[in-house]
Amino acid sequence: MIQKTREQFIHLFEKEPLMVVSPGRINLIGEHTDYNDGFVLPAAIDKKIVYAIALNNTQQCNAHAVFTNETVSFSLADVKPTPGWINYLMGVVNQLQERGLPVQGFDCVISGDIPVGAGMSSSAAIEGGLVAALDHLFGYGLDRMQMALIGQKAEHTFPGVKCGIMDQFANLHGKKDQVMRLDCRSLEFEYFPFNFPGYKVVLCNSMVHHSLASSEYNVRRLQCEEGVKAIQANHPAVKSLRDADMKMLNEVRDQISAKVYDRCNYVIAEIQRVQDATTLLKQGNLQQFGELMYATHEGLSKLYEVSCPELDFLVSLARQREEVAGARVMGGGFGGCTINLVKAEKVTEYVAFIKSRYQDQYGKEPEVYVTTIEEGVTVQPLAVSY
Repeated sequence: MIQKTREQFIHLFEKEPLMVVSPGRINLIGEHTDYNDGFVLPAAIDKKIVYAIALNNTQQCNAHAVFTNETVSFSLADVKPTPGWINYLMGVVNQLQERGLPVQGFDCVISGDIPVGAGMSSSAAIEGGLVAALDHLFGYGLDRMQMALIGQKAEHTFPGVKCGIMDQFANLHGKKDQVMRLDCRSLEFEYFPFNFPGYKVVLCNSMVHHSLASSEYNVRRLQCEEGVKAIQANHPAVKSLRDADMKMLNEVRDQISAKVYDRCNYVIAEIQRVQDATTLLKQGNLQQFGELMYATHEGLSKLYEVSCPELDFLVSLARQREEVAGARVMGGGFGGCTINLVKAEKVTEYVAFIKSRYQDQYGKEPEVYVTTIEEGVTVQPLAVSY
């Protein structure tokens, strides 16, 4: 893919590009905790966005997307929210401009194999790849966390999704065969080896596109804030659900709606599950780790209500199989993938089982991706021979 993207760029723009590989991400546990100042446990994976990019000495930015086979241009003097994939690029450029960093025109070709809407965060990969490329080309000297924050703010302001920091963080900080526990309040993080060679991370795509995810995501965020506001009346030091516990939540149960109570209940429990999960990783206890994943799914389905019948069905299939240590919905929800930890020698058998049963139930075949945990965004020097 890298070579083809480079060749297409040379064909379109007749110069040598900088190549940038920007990965998607998985999150083993810690869903919808990031915007509640909690903890998450993500990793970068081998599904990726690839950029071929070079400066063009104009005030015009030209981007060709291989996945839609269209070229779109915008002027640096007129960067404003625009429908479509170009919005993510413009959001990054806008954030660099807002910080007073010099941006000049560029040409780029973008390709990728991250399935859109599958919960692997293709948007963060587009943002992270561009900010890393422009940092390299203009010599801004940004560190990886600054780049992640630029990507997050770009998503807030242009597509309008009030996401937490996890996706952009994982995209830029990934390490091969390592997961990262990120404290979404302090932005401190620690690497933990995901050293289970006998198991594979298998993603099962429900083929339900999570079109509800963006609007409902913002609703969930407001519901969590409503719960915090009620708790603060008794506990002024509570700034977010990260600071709350079930005793505090139960004190205000009669003052908030049942929905708000359920949302907060889930988040408080999930923040603790991430802490428990890292202890289990250190102990090499994948079976108990997997049980926490199942508990997360139950909470996401029943309390946070971001699952759907198709995802619940996929997790129920996983529970029937002894080769699966754990499974749950991954990402914003309302569709996308389940993440499954499956014994390596049983992956082929498991995939056949899932595809057959899902086809019988829903009349469509799920896509399945066997992934590996890889490096975060990498910038490859100019004129590399492939």
